[in-house]
Amino acid sequence: MRQRDSARLLVINPSKQVLLFHFQHKNDALAGQSHWATPGGGVEPGESFEVAAVRELFEETGLLVDSVGSSIAERSFPMMLPSGETVLSVERYFVVHTDSEHLSREGWTAHEVRVMADHKWWSVAELRATSETVWPERLIEMLESA
Repeated sequence: MRQRDSARLLVINPSKQVLLFHFQHKNDALAGQSHWATPGGGVEPGESFEVAAVRELFEETGLLVDSVGSSIAERSFPMMLPSGETVLSVERYFVVHTDSEHLSREGWTAHEVRVMADHKWWSVAELRATSETVWPERLIEMLESA
């Protein structure tokens, strides 16, 4: 099984809410699935997780930072990609605090435009109360330690 390294971001606003995107798959191998997840994506050849985190943050949100600190969490699990390929996903999580809630979709890929249906800033209380699928499953613990 191929390994896919990813950098994921806990983007936190001044109200201590975390940014999540709503993914809705319609015309791919994950059709019918819906979940909320942090911004982020694959590490490109030659990139570190940290460099990928800065790039993905800008591409998916328009927020620009010079660097991210050390990762606060990591998880590994088998994951099916929208193409149907199953990979070993290795994710590292980074925290970014922002004063701006204004986001840009200008850097989105065609795939992101198809599957990223919405975004929302979530409080810990909202995360505890929701019945919707939210990834990663330990997000609240990560936020409380951030």
